[in-house]
Amino acid sequence: MCEAHAYVERDGREELLLESVDRVEPQEDGSFLLVNIFGQQKTVKAPLKRMHLVEHRIVFGT
Repeated sequence: MCEAHAYVERDGREELLLESVDRVEPQEDGSFLLVNIFGQQKTVKAPLKRMHLVEHRIVFGT
């Protein structure tokens, strides 16, 4: 499987946003639309901090 879990980093801790993310789409307002394999969607308004594709992790935060 190629999907990843998305997290937001706050105060040095990572909080899970959405599991099994299949699609990450940048939006015009600077946010990102996350869509998982089940069709669930979340929008995060934070910069993309890092992606660990081998570990299946996407991290947003300041």
